[in-house]
Amino acid sequence: MKINKAIYWISTGIIGLMMLFSAYEYLTAQQMREAFVHLGFPNYFRIELAVFKIIGSIVLLAPPFSNRLKEWAYAGLGIVFISASIAHYFSGDGIPAAMIPLAFLIMLIIFRHFLEQPNRGKSESAI
Repeated sequence: MKINKAIYWISTGIIGLMMLFSAYEYLTAQQMREAFVHLGFPNYFRIELAVFKIIGSIVLLAPPFSNRLKEWAYAGLGIVFISASIAHYFSGDGIPAAMIPLAFLIMLIIFRHFLEQPNRGKSESAI
């Protein structure tokens, strides 16, 4: 049980911090502005995506949130990774660029598994 909980928090920390860093880059880096133009997205989408990445990261990293809310954050990040993969592929970046977000999606799915493990058998209110 303790190993699963440690794996969960380490992996969740990595994903959460990665999302916070990318949100920061979305808001501050000229290179990210240019990347969104290359992908064909409007500028407001870059800001909107950064805000949702920040919210999702806070939900994942802050212990007081319920598992149900964390599941929504995982689902949202999953959609982000799938959408990024599709956008990179269809903008002509090639298969390797499209596979990177899918690799993070696979990690997210595996890590999500550890959310259930430490709490198996407990009710939602007891968590």
